Amino acid sequence: MIELRSARADDIPAMETLIARSGVELSAGFYSAEQAQAITRHVFGVDTQLVADQTYFLIEDQGKLVACGGWSKRATLFGADRTKQGADPLLDPATQPARIRAFFVHPDAARRGLGRMLLNHCSEAAAAGGFGRLELAATLPGVPLYRACGFSDIEAFEIELPGPVKVGLVRMGKQINTPQRSPGHTAA
Repeated sequence: MIELRSARADDIPAMETLIARSGVELSAGFYSAEQAQAITRHVFGVDTQLVADQTYFLIEDQGKLVACGGWSKRATLFGADRTKQGADPLLDPATQPARIRAFFVHPDAARRGLGRMLLNHCSEAAAAGGFGRLELAATLPGVPLYRACGFSDIEAFEIELPGPVKVGLVRMGKQINTPQRSPGHTAA
């Protein structure tokens, strides 16, 4: 039984465990072991602002956490709490894209459509929030999923992590449809 629900603060320890395992194991073939360890240790993790904003979700299969991910109406493009520096202002849905953030799947549940399920849910929620475009910073293991779901590459870039270790990411974007308002509907 698959259930998608909003993440809560008490889910954070389980999500951190899932993220650590997913980050290392699903990076095989895309990043070296050193790169996978570095990005998992220094970048991956829960951004608690998404949990507070109720824009971070998890999927459970028979009560077991198998995936998590979200969208954001804030400026931060990627990274956990420990990578943030300063304020994380709200985006303007009329002129700025919403962010797709922190998608992770348990290695035992990979390739079952859970990432796509989360992405569809987040896309619909962002559209309902008035956003017409999505952007994300994809890890190399995530690029195939995002391309298959209609995202296009904007730019490839590298981040430098302690070691020093360089890790490649791809900034990607996609237009989404905002819900159509019925004639005569006025905003509240």
